[in-house]
Amino acid sequence: MITPRDITIAAVSVAATFAITAVSAPKPMGSVAIAWGDVPVQQEEVRAVRQFLRAPTATLDELELHVTTLPAGATSHAPHKHANEELVIIKEGEVEVLVDGQMKRVGPGSVVFNASNEMHSLRNIGAGPATYHVINWTSSATPSARKQ
Repeated sequence: MITPRDITIAAVSVAATFAITAVSAPKPMGSVAIAWGDVPVQQEEVRAVRQFLRAPTATLDELELHVTTLPAGATSHAPHKHANEELVIIKEGEVEVLVDGQMKRVGPGSVVFNASNEMHSLRNIGAGPATYHVINWTSSATPSARKQ
């Protein structure tokens, strides 16, 4: 038999669950302008990275933007794939990218689209540094990663 005490406990539990969910769910990012100099540089093993954005938006589960600078001859990482899609926009330098199973050379102003779960890579083939913007996103339509 359900008692008034049971109903009260259930109601408090439901209310607490909704409150915790509302507090833990990150608020969608609104419009923003971020100055280049305001973003700290994180020196990683091979590359320098500026992390500009990583947050949900009104239409995306996550929008992530970072800018990477690679020294001459360096590769950011081994060829890989992931479920999310990404755009790479070359700011400076000349790079070689793996796209659709082929290596392609691109330079400043070039755009590379890496489709979901397709192998890709990037290597600086120029004499100086290469800097590029990487824009990743995930949404409810992002598929689960397939076995590699």
